[in-house]
Amino acid sequence: MPEQASETAVTITLNGKEIEARPGELLIAAAERHGVYIPRFCYHPRMKPVGMCRMCLVEVDTGRGPAIQPACMLPVAPDMKVATDSPTAKKVQEGVLEFLLINHPLDCPVCDKGGECPLQDHTISFGPGESRFVEEKRHFEKPIDISGTVALDRERCILCDRCTRFADEVAGDPLIHFQDRGGFTQVNTFPGHPFASYFSGNTVQICPVGALTAKPYRFKARPWDLEAVESTCTSCAVGCRVVIDGSRNEVLRQNGVDSDPVNWGWMCDKGRFDFQAVNSTDRLRTPLLREGGSDLAESRWSTALAAATEAIKTGLDRSGPAGLAVLGGARLSNESAYAWAKLAKGVLGTDNVDAQLGDGLPAEVVLGLPRATIDEAFAPGSTVVLLAPDLKEELPVLFLRLRHAVVNDGVKVVELATHDTGVTSLAAVSLRSAPGAEAELAQLIADGGTPTAGVDPAAAEAARVLVRGDAPVTVVLGRSSLADSGAGTVAAAAYLLDAIDGVRFLPALRRANVHGALDLGLAPGVLPGRVSLDDGRAWFSEAWPTVPAERGLDALGILTAAAEGRIDTLVLLGADPLADFPDRDLATRALAGARTVIATDLFLTDSVAAADIVFPAAGFAEVTGTTTNLEGRVTTLRQKVTPPGTAEADWLIAVELSRRLGTDLGLESAEDIWDEIEQVSAVHAGVSAALLWGSERADGVVVPLSADPGPATDAPLSDQQVTEGDPDEVTEAQAAPPADPDAPTGDPGDDAAAQGQAAAADSAAQAADDAGEAQAHHAEAA
Repeated sequence: MPEQASETAVTITLNGKEIEARPGELLIAAAERHGVYIPRFCYHPRMKPVGMCRMCLVEVDTGRGPAIQPACMLPVAPDMKVATDSPTAKKVQEGVLEFLLINHPLDCPVCDKGGECPLQDHTISFGPGESRFVEEKRHFEKPIDISGTVALDRERCILCDRCTRFADEVAGDPLIHFQDRGGFTQVNTFPGHPFASYFSGNTVQICPVGALTAKPYRFKARPWDLEAVESTCTSCAVGCRVVIDGSRNEVLRQNGVDSDPVNWGWMCDKGRFDFQAVNSTDRLRTPLLREGGSDLAESRWSTALAAATEAIKTGLDRSGPAGLAVLGGARLSNESAYAWAKLAKGVLGTDNVDAQLGDGLPAEVVLGLPRATIDEAFAPGSTVVLLAPDLKEELPVLFLRLRHAVVNDGVKVVELATHDTGVTSLAAVSLRSAPGAEAELAQLIADGGTPTAGVDPAAAEAARVLVRGDAPVTVVLGRSSLADSGAGTVAAAAYLLDAIDGVRFLPALRRANVHGALDLGLAPGVLPGRVSLDDGRAWFSEAWPTVPAERGLDALGILTAAAEGRIDTLVLLGADPLADFPDRDLATRALAGARTVIATDLFLTDSVAAADIVFPAAGFAEVTGTTTNLEGRVTTLRQKVTPPGTAEADWLIAVELSRRLGTDLGLESAEDIWDEIEQVSAVHAGVSAALLWGSERADGVVVPLSADPGPATDAPLSDQQVTEGDPDEVTEAQAAPPADPDAPTGDPGDDAAAQGQAAAADSAAQAADDAGEAQAHHAEAA
């Protein structure tokens, strides 16, 4: 007997058994949820159904007798009777496969799709076993390169329309389409126009045959040769879930995982194909050391570590903690970021630490504003204010999520930018400002008033109506231009926070794990757990050997001080200020002005080449740990291959340096580090390693957890209240991490709910004022 149906369920009979389906659900999806697989080629759950391949034809009786209908186009209806395995359905499926194989070449032994090909699988499971067609198959020139990364074998195409629908519906880049007619119909790009899409690699992944193949993987391996691990892409801050396939200690490809709250299975081409850097012969393999003004030369780890230790000690003796600075850290895993934060702030006592290289926003703003998840930001019917860089360029998969929300879910976009971007065509209202004048536009749409010159009054009023309406509002916040200080962006955020009830923010910082680095203290004025230096001092003074005495310098301040000769030791954690910092001249003078530059990196970049001591670091697919994306979602990283040469994980380098400096960090493994993070960081309280690595949390955990976490009760960061007032008025229960039996003694407070959340040390308005003053000060100093 079937289970009792809910009031909203639709009861249908599937192969003689009653099941419950959701109202409006497609038959093919309802059947799959109940363990009945209906073969398909053109159907994809993330795209609109078209019913082109006819492989999903089944026998359906809606009360007027059985009929053959496509399961991918048919919504369920009450009392529907469906047979997927009847003689008629089987005969139809056999006939469809026989037709599809009329022109399909039988080159499975040399096809990259062989072994993981739905056409192969369906032919074996649902096919007739032999064909009545013996005529010559059609032939095309093969392969043709339709882009720098994708090759097309047209004779293998079964015209399922997946690639063309993705390019048009999902990516908005209709650069590949059907051409010709009848038996010569083919999929191809337009003459003279390559498949120049940022998302072309997705068509390779969703192609059900070997028509579209990725050139970096072509003829490299067979599926049965591959070993796969699920991990997280570290190319930007979106944090797409991926599967890394490798063989013989080499990464061979990446594919997207359908993580419902994040990437939906999609990847940008940068994230999909940048695994080739892991296998590069240009990787750093041994430490490098510069002695006596000579060029960098290979060295032993013991020698390089001894030189780094001596340089740090000498610098501390000469200038104290103020003479030490650490730049970078966004490339690191959360575990490595914490280890370096503990070394810099908890052992060496310096607060001159910044994971951002002048292209982000003040840590207090990023950590203090009420935050939204991606799903909340792009919920149907909501309004999104874009005060950010071009999402298509900087955070491509976030652009795909936004595009879907606009096209399909009625989301309205108000764009505040200095120029047209990849999102402009999607915006309901698009307003322009000069670089640094974003606050004027924000004030205009928040409070009204007379538009400045060049701003259309009607457009400004339309924007104001949208943001002051009943729909929930999310501000996607980031630096739209590196030509200004960012103070205008911060001030604009403060205006919107004050004027719009319930507004939330989705930070659009581009560096991969910059949010994890900020959460764990790699920024001036903050400690792990999103607490300010002053608010967390009492707790961390007991948890760590020491705590910085005063707020340190950000990236601009660090490079300015180094250029003036006030920095004795400058540490670069995967940072390349010569390439990434907006002021290259200042970065050049800084690297020359610092007495000793220590770098940990994967490659000999321009900045690393200017260093005195270089440590080879393990990178993507070479470490196990965690990372944090722009919505505060912590996901796992898994090691697939061993690092080249003698390269080590960044946290191991921090641990060894600390030991040689006379302090044991007490960190023996990535698991040890996460356990300590859970103990000392308020926002990570309750996020145990078992929770993160459990199968039920494959999509990650948004921190902080709710006071009463359940199977699906992740509390968004925006549930924290950003209050006006003096940061000293933040309660001790909010400022201190939760108590732990093995943690240092202290008084973390009695309120369990407050213990599970980090306090905002300043209100966003106060942070805006402070950030503006700091930016102005640094600009004047520069």
